[in-house]
Amino acid sequence: MSRFFKKLEQRERLFFKLRMQAFLEEIEIEFIELEATELDAVLIASSAIIPVFQFPDWHYSNLKTVILLPAHFNIDLEFEGHGNGRRIFGMAGTGKWNNKMILSKESLHHGFKNKTDKLNTAIHEFVHLIDKMDGAIDGIPEVILDQVNIVPWINLMYEEMERINKDKSDIRNYGGTSKIEFFAVAAEYFFSRSKLMKRKHPDIYQMLSKCFTPQNS
Repeated sequence: MSRFFKKLEQRERLFFKLRMQAFLEEIEIEFIELEATELDAVLIASSAIIPVFQFPDWHYSNLKTVILLPAHFNIDLEFEGHGNGRRIFGMAGTGKWNNKMILSKESLHHGFKNKTDKLNTAIHEFVHLIDKMDGAIDGIPEVILDQVNIVPWINLMYEEMERINKDKSDIRNYGGTSKIEFFAVAAEYFFSRSKLMKRKHPDIYQMLSKCFTPQNS
């Protein structure tokens, strides 16, 4: 189980498991060229609950189905050397995939196995859905971020994106491509390596704490 879960107290662990169960009852998981496994379902549900654990009444009203593929894929969901186009690790909530999330199994598992690379594709995609809850995927999660913090957050994003694009940040390069991706990439870092982020990016850490653990704001 994730570092996040291990840090929880016993009562919180029980609540986390109940939240996972409720998610799995609400959201369909579709396995493409894969046998359904309990571990896959647990990792998907964990990825959904981790970023919204401090919001006990949260429901992903913009998600109906998670599609799990064996490997990285292209825009047509072709994988393992079939088709052309860039390799995609995960995708959620846009265009013809509205109300759907697509994940590769290898990326899903990598996010919970690797303890050093600040990567978790599934959490990344669920953060996009959180961002979308205010009506737009724009890197500004107005549903969970107080109005007073929006301009400071935008300023922080632009400052750090500039550092990323000048190769002066340890936040991965994809975060420098847009505000949308910066928020999701920073959230991956926040949940995967929280102590490291607090030390290396205290301002971003504090702002994300205000998003995801609002009692600390």
